[in-house]
Amino acid sequence: MLLRVRVTLPDRPGTLGQVARTLGVSGADIVQVVVLERLGGRAVDDFTVVWPGAARVERLLAGLAAIPGVRVDGVWRAIGAPTTTGQDAELLAQVAGNPADGLATLVDAGPGLLAADWAVAAVVPLDWASRTGAGSGAGSGDATVAHASWRTPVPPALPEVTPLRARALTSADGTHYAVAPFGRAGLVLVVARDQTGMLNPAAFHSTEVDRLAQLVRASAVILGDRLDLVDAPPVVAGG
Repeated sequence: MLLRVRVTLPDRPGTLGQVARTLGVSGADIVQVVVLERLGGRAVDDFTVVWPGAARVERLLAGLAAIPGVRVDGVWRAIGAPTTTGQDAELLAQVAGNPADGLATLVDAGPGLLAADWAVAAVVPLDWASRTGAGSGAGSGDATVAHASWRTPVPPALPEVTPLRARALTSADGTHYAVAPFGRAGLVLVVARDQTGMLNPAAFHSTEVDRLAQLVRASAVILGDRLDLVDAPPVVAGG
């Protein structure tokens, strides 16, 4: 299976090599490394690895913890092949090529792009600010679902999506969310990582939220008035 391993490590020569060697000794086959951040002598890296299904993740965690200065921020299952920003243009081309299904295309691609479990396009009432006050949220109960990706729970547990702005959130049960508004029709894209079993996913990094926001803004420009016609069905179809 594919795993995503996020580590914070000293940004100095040799440390990245130590992490890579430890992953290999533990049984992981590295297929991709993405640098999310370099700041103040520290780096945040995402490793996508092929992990033997029968192997215990504790062995991997123990090996990484033994490297001086290295912290494991999360280990979680990745859905599909790893992707980078090179796929974003292709996704937007698909949205533009079939705008009638453009919103569904974007939502369905969300989990694969951000190593998440599921995604939904949520519809927030257009008068949320006047009903709740501009400084407070309408509450997740006021948001309904227009489209849900595969593996979305029924009903999906939506986070507090108002005020409408791109950001990362974590719920009390440990579920991590990234949300980004389309800027019209009260639509918000919500992408989620669930905490399951022994695997503890990392929260969405600011670079991941920025990437999601850019995709959503570009899709909103492409789809235009079509977004104003999106209706939220009373029942979410999940799988």
